[in-house]
Amino acid sequence: MKVLIIIPAYNEQNSLLETVKGLKETIKKDKDSTNIDYVIINDCSNDKTLDICRENNLNIINLPVNLGIGGAVQTGYKYALENDYDIAIQMDADGQHKPEYIYDLIKAIADGNDMVIASRFIEKNGFQSTFLRRLGINLYSKLIKLFSGVTIKDTTSGYRAVNKRIIKYFAKSYPVDYPEPETNAILAKAKCKISEIPVIMEERKNGKSSITALKSIYYAGKVALAIIISSIIKGDIDG
Repeated sequence: MKVLIIIPAYNEQNSLLETVKGLKETIKKDKDSTNIDYVIINDCSNDKTLDICRENNLNIINLPVNLGIGGAVQTGYKYALENDYDIAIQMDADGQHKPEYIYDLIKAIADGNDMVIASRFIEKNGFQSTFLRRLGINLYSKLIKLFSGVTIKDTTSGYRAVNKRIIKYFAKSYPVDYPEPETNAILAKAKCKISEIPVIMEERKNGKSSITALKSIYYAGKVALAIIISSIIKGDIDG
């Protein structure tokens, strides 16, 4: 199977190179890793992210305007679709996601899942996010369970894998802001097969999140509303 690692990057000059280095080292350890590629989606960074990619000959799609996380990730899915990848894996550029779990994600997709989420909250080891974010994550989980009957513990995890069917859908339709909870709700409502695997995540090594404590309250309501609407109006993803 052809596998693509999608790495969205916005102002990640301090962590991107180490992230890609760790990914490459992980891939090299596996004798069957020749079909695993990666692409960095530079979302019009205003730091040295683009320079670092060019200087180190990293695989990159450079966006001329800032599309936000949704647009950047969807660019990766469009690339995956156009180049006939069987599996696409999202992975953050900031060092939070350990690359050794990509093989567990690939195996879970190969076992028949449509989407597999790397979850912090199955074994509850490692960095567990902030208190406010955990409240939001729990709220989103309850809403998805309410509308679809599907339990997803780590609803905001940006470390996840999807099969070719979902690649096609995400390339066509993908939320703009903080899309993981909303897309989880959409796929759950559509009766896609979703599973989670336990992982240990690191705390962000460099930079800071764009979501402040005050913004957390605003986005919690915004994302909750998006989940409700998506759960009500969405259904078939293959049309």
